[in-house]
Amino acid sequence: MKTLLFSCFAMLWAGSAIAHSPLETTSPAAGSTVSTAPTEVLMDFKGGIRLTKVTVTHAGTDSVDLDLSAFKGFISDYAIPIAGFGPGHYQIDWRGLGDDGHAMKGTFSFTVEE
Repeated sequence: MKTLLFSCFAMLWAGSAIAHSPLETTSPAAGSTVSTAPTEVLMDFKGGIRLTKVTVTHAGTDSVDLDLSAFKGFISDYAIPIAGFGPGHYQIDWRGLGDDGHAMKGTFSFTVEE
Protein backbone atom coordinates (compact mmCIF):
# COMPACT_ATOMS: atom_id res chain seq x y z
CA MET A 1 0.00 0.00 0.00
CA LYS A 2 2.82 2.41 0.86
CA THR A 3 4.51 1.63 -2.45
CA LEU A 4 1.32 2.33 -4.39
CA LEU A 5 0.74 5.60 -2.54
CA PHE A 6 4.34 6.68 -3.09
CA SER A 7 4.14 5.79 -6.80
CA CYS A 8 0.97 7.83 -7.25
CA PHE A 9 2.50 10.82 -5.46
CA ALA A 10 5.70 10.56 -7.52
CA MET A 11 3.76 10.50 -10.79
CA LEU A 12 1.66 13.51 -9.79
CA TRP A 13 4.73 15.46 -8.69
CA ALA A 14 6.70 14.61 -11.83
CA GLY A 15 3.77 15.55 -14.05
CA SER A 16 3.38 18.95 -12.46
CA ALA A 17 7.13 19.55 -12.47
CA ILE A 18 7.47 19.00 -16.21
CA ALA A 19 4.23 20.77 -17.06
CA HIS A 20 5.67 24.23 -16.39
CA SER A 21 7.59 26.22 -18.99
CA PRO A 22 10.65 27.55 -17.13
CA LEU A 23 12.86 30.30 -18.51
CA GLU A 24 15.85 28.50 -20.03
CA THR A 25 18.05 31.26 -21.48
CA THR A 26 18.18 35.02 -21.79
CA SER A 27 20.17 37.49 -23.82
CA PRO A 28 21.89 39.33 -22.36
CA ALA A 29 22.60 36.31 -20.19
CA ALA A 30 21.48 36.45 -16.57
CA GLY A 31 24.32 37.75 -14.40
CA SER A 32 26.41 38.87 -17.37
CA THR A 33 28.21 42.13 -18.09
CA VAL A 34 27.95 43.48 -21.63
CA SER A 35 29.77 46.37 -23.31
CA THR A 36 26.80 48.04 -25.01
CA ALA A 37 23.18 48.54 -24.02
CA PRO A 38 20.89 45.99 -25.70
CA THR A 39 18.16 47.02 -28.14
CA GLU A 40 16.10 43.99 -27.15
CA VAL A 41 15.85 41.38 -24.44
CA LEU A 42 15.61 37.76 -25.58
CA MET A 43 13.78 35.30 -23.33
CA ASP A 44 13.60 31.62 -24.29
CA PHE A 45 11.26 29.37 -22.34
CA LYS A 46 11.17 25.58 -22.28
CA GLY A 47 7.56 25.60 -23.47
CA GLY A 48 4.80 28.00 -24.43
CA ILE A 49 4.04 30.91 -22.13
CA ARG A 50 1.93 34.04 -22.46
CA LEU A 51 3.84 36.89 -20.86
CA THR A 52 1.49 39.29 -19.10
CA LYS A 53 4.02 41.78 -17.72
CA VAL A 54 7.73 42.49 -18.16
CA THR A 55 9.29 45.34 -16.19
CA VAL A 56 12.81 46.73 -16.58
CA THR A 57 14.41 48.54 -13.66
CA HIS A 58 17.55 50.45 -14.61
CA ALA A 59 20.18 51.35 -12.00
CA GLY A 60 17.63 50.81 -9.24
CA THR A 61 15.61 53.90 -10.17
CA ASP A 62 13.76 53.92 -13.49
CA SER A 63 11.13 51.19 -13.92
CA VAL A 64 9.41 50.71 -17.27
CA ASP A 65 6.79 48.15 -18.33
CA LEU A 66 7.76 46.75 -21.73
CA ASP A 67 5.20 46.68 -24.54
CA LEU A 68 3.97 43.11 -25.07
CA SER A 69 1.16 43.94 -27.52
CA ALA A 70 3.00 42.32 -30.46
CA PHE A 71 2.98 38.92 -28.75
CA LYS A 72 -0.21 36.90 -29.04
CA GLY A 73 -0.87 33.48 -27.57
CA PHE A 74 1.51 31.04 -25.97
CA ILE A 75 5.02 31.16 -27.43
CA SER A 76 8.40 30.03 -26.17
CA ASP A 77 10.81 32.60 -27.67
CA TYR A 78 10.43 36.32 -27.02
CA ALA A 79 12.48 39.20 -28.48
CA ILE A 80 11.21 42.26 -26.61
CA PRO A 81 12.43 45.71 -27.75
CA ILE A 82 14.13 47.80 -25.08
CA ALA A 83 15.62 51.25 -25.57
CA GLY A 84 16.43 54.49 -23.83
CA PHE A 85 18.71 53.18 -21.11
CA GLY A 86 22.47 53.49 -20.84
CA PRO A 87 25.19 51.92 -18.72
CA GLY A 88 24.36 50.39 -15.36
CA HIS A 89 22.52 47.51 -13.75
CA TYR A 90 19.33 46.18 -15.37
CA GLN A 91 16.78 44.01 -13.59
CA ILE A 92 14.07 42.27 -15.61
CA ASP A 93 10.97 41.09 -13.72
CA TRP A 94 8.44 39.01 -15.65
CA ARG A 95 5.07 37.37 -15.11
CA GLY A 96 3.11 35.08 -17.35
CA LEU A 97 0.78 32.17 -17.76
CA GLY A 98 2.17 28.80 -18.83
CA ASP A 99 0.33 26.84 -21.50
CA ASP A 100 -0.59 24.41 -18.72
CA GLY A 101 -2.54 27.17 -16.94
CA HIS A 102 -0.04 27.84 -14.14
CA ALA A 103 0.95 31.39 -13.23
CA MET A 104 4.69 31.91 -13.43
CA LYS A 105 7.11 34.70 -12.58
CA GLY A 106 10.81 35.31 -12.41
CA THR A 107 13.61 37.80 -12.49
CA PHE A 108 17.07 38.12 -13.96
CA SER A 109 19.62 40.88 -14.24
CA PHE A 110 22.66 41.99 -16.20
CA THR A 111 25.02 44.97 -16.28
CA VAL A 112 26.04 47.31 -19.10
CA GLU A 113 29.59 48.63 -18.72
CA GLU A 114 30.20 52.35 -18.31
